[in-house]
Amino acid sequence: MDANPTLDQLQVFLAVAEEGSFSAASRKLNRAQSVISYTIANLEAQLELKLFERTGTRQPQLTEAGMALTEDARRMVTSLHLLRARARGISQGLEGEVGLAVDLLLPMPVLTAVLRAFREEFPTVGVRLHTGALGTVADLIVRREVDLGIAGKAMIGQDELVTRKIAEREMVPVAAPDHPLAQAEGPVPGLVVREHFQIAVTDPSERTKGQDFHVYALKTWRVSDIATKHALLLAGLGWGGMPFWLVEGDIKAGRLAELSLEPYPRFSYDLYAIHACDRPLRPAASWLARRFGRELKDFCPTVPDAPRQREPALSRQE
Repeated sequence: MDANPTLDQLQVFLAVAEEGSFSAASRKLNRAQSVISYTIANLEAQLELKLFERTGTRQPQLTEAGMALTEDARRMVTSLHLLRARARGISQGLEGEVGLAVDLLLPMPVLTAVLRAFREEFPTVGVRLHTGALGTVADLIVRREVDLGIAGKAMIGQDELVTRKIAEREMVPVAAPDHPLAQAEGPVPGLVVREHFQIAVTDPSERTKGQDFHVYALKTWRVSDIATKHALLLAGLGWGGMPFWLVEGDIKAGRLAELSLEPYPRFSYDLYAIHACDRPLRPAASWLARRFGRELKDFCPTVPDAPRQREPALSRQE
């Protein structure tokens, strides 16, 4: 079996290539120049390639073979350092991977900001990310498929879950500007509202089966994700409640209009960090929960010139 290059040999090779000489590499690595030369000679013998041209030049020059292998060596050294860091983190209690589930109501700019900061803070920890509505997040936690969830009020009061409020957000009813509800003088009474198609996000989980949250219309279209709902609202196919962060630009640009409806006022909804009661958060997941609270606090668009109401009582259509 051929001998494989060692991490030490690759580090010495890269030091010579980057510093431009054996003497500079010896100073960088705090080793005798003879050790550097001996290590490179052994590496060349193992690879059966000449990595540096030593004759006819004042300083060793990378050969074509040496230049071709530089990036491979750098990638292998980085991977080995990552392996060592990951092993050290695991031995100290740090997760190798975090399972994360977030509700569709979570602002996407917040999610990306948190994950960007997480990658910088925990470069050795992987992430498995799930998105879903209502009971989906709780189901994933209970089934031990994720460690941490960020979800709304529908999951509060579940005995097997630990919940901590981390933020409030705004929900507003909207429709296309030419929709009859947008043309009417508000507040529009419930008897009128229920006659118009409402677009709602449905819950694919069993946890809230049979429940409709904030559904008031007799005729509804149900979709599985908020992006589809957004597109249907922009197309004028109905009305529905949307997170203000997602439709603020549409309202300002006139693509959507905020509605004034008696049964569905503008309201604030809460977001919670959630985990299983018998599975405390470990360091990386705990950091994520705190960071979500921080980023949500900083990302706080509010509906201008309007009083905030708490979330209205949940309605249920039989």
